[in-house]
Amino acid sequence: MPSSSLSLDEAEADASAFERPAGDSPPILRFEQTSKVFPDGTEAVVGADLAVHPGELVSIVGPSGCGKSTLLRIAAGLDDATGGTVTVDRSNVGYVFQDANLLPWRTVRRNVELFLQLRGVPAEERRERVDRALITVGLTDFADHHPKSLSGGMRMRVSLARSLTLDPPLFLFDEPFGALDEITRERLNDELLSLFTARSFGGLFVTHSVYEAVFLSTHVAVMSARPGRIVEIVDVPFDYPRRPELRHQPEFARITGRVSEILRSVHR
Repeated sequence: MPSSSLSLDEAEADASAFERPAGDSPPILRFEQTSKVFPDGTEAVVGADLAVHPGELVSIVGPSGCGKSTLLRIAAGLDDATGGTVTVDRSNVGYVFQDANLLPWRTVRRNVELFLQLRGVPAEERRERVDRALITVGLTDFADHHPKSLSGGMRMRVSLARSLTLDPPLFLFDEPFGALDEITRERLNDELLSLFTARSFGGLFVTHSVYEAVFLSTHVAVMSARPGRIVEIVDVPFDYPRRPELRHQPEFARITGRVSEILRSVHR
């Protein structure tokens, strides 16, 4: 039967294998008083301060149009900041957006190898990296399928596998599961955490879901309405790996309630 979930080696999946880097590790992404004003004069982001260290998964939540995705685009180099500074090495960054952005005429395998092709990686090495990525996301049996035959969740796995081939130290996620049904979304949250636990990359994750943000993250940054500014960063104390039943624990409810309270306050 074809696998439909992330498949990690036992050594990777072992909870004891996950260790967060030391607290004094330099950030792999830092916004310092970062602002963005568009040519029409619209202030999207004002004075944002935020850092992502190796082994941290930081989520950003906030009202629609508050500049969450703008910050992500600035981090990716797709937009320029108009004020402050952004420190990031963009030479090897993984991008996973709400639209999987797959090429419909390419098979799953050919989509996953795209970034490697663009970097001129030799064919044999491409094949090995793609095989490993497909095993990791549980899509080996679908390697020769085309995107139109895949579910929405499977297409997101292909998008993730494509970035995994580069083994990036930093991932940028722009509402990657926002268009999926709730059950599929929760399953992919669980699988993303398995991957994060195994590889300990740094990640910046934009979402509208408070529950998703708290379940995934080491910290949740709450943004105000436009012009967006980061009003508070909430620490999430739960150890990794995190199990699905965490969502039903009183402490989880307390923290999601705190984040929701902050969000309500910025809407007033």
